[in-house]
Amino acid sequence: MPFINVKTNVSVSAEQKTSIKSALGRAITAIPGKSEGWLMVGIEPEYDLWFKGEDAPAAMVEVSIFGSASSNALTTLTSHITGILTDNIGIPSDRVYVKYTGTNDWGWNGSNF
Repeated sequence: MPFINVKTNVSVSAEQKTSIKSALGRAITAIPGKSEGWLMVGIEPEYDLWFKGEDAPAAMVEVSIFGSASSNALTTLTSHITGILTDNIGIPSDRVYVKYTGTNDWGWNGSNF
């Protein structure tokens, strides 16, 4: 039950959104037990975002997961996420933050896991 939300200050076309969504679906498998089958993705383009005092292309990515993951898995996923954003919308990896949140309480379909 992962959720990945991408906030970026660049414009993202419908084609780029689809490409990013698909690539994130493949990337989430860096965390054992996670798959695109349960992944929810949000993309917020043209978000008011400044990094290091500048409005040059940047992104804030929030990854929420049910449970937890190892540091190695999260490091791998961070590498994938930054690569996806560089390849698809030209954001340099040093202008991307990735925040991880794990929880034991996750609701779906009227109840909690």
